[in-house]
Amino acid sequence: MNLHLSVVHRLPHQYRCLQGYTGVKVESVIEARHDDNVLIGLTLLSHGDDTAWQVMRELARTLAEMDVSCSIVECDGKPCLFLHREDECAGLCRIKNIGVAVAEPAGAPHIA
Repeated sequence: MNLHLSVVHRLPHQYRCLQGYTGVKVESVIEARHDDNVLIGLTLLSHGDDTAWQVMRELARTLAEMDVSCSIVECDGKPCLFLHREDECAGLCRIKNIGVAVAEPAGAPHIA
């Protein structure tokens, strides 16, 4: 699987697993300042259909090599990769290091 042509985008909300559905279903969290179980979601911008599921499984495997736990959950008909908020930096760094692009919002501040 060639991940070098993949592009992921961070979902705009924070999430948590639905009670009793850990790793299977998530819900958006409005305010989660003190919650240790806050998840961030990543979706693919570059692939569709079955290829997206295959890419997400490969990304999950790559993160597991670093002991970053994550789950692939279907959201709006697409596979999304969810990882704990405290693992976001390490996870995104790993994803970038294997050649996957991470799309940033157009209004993101530029750091020189």
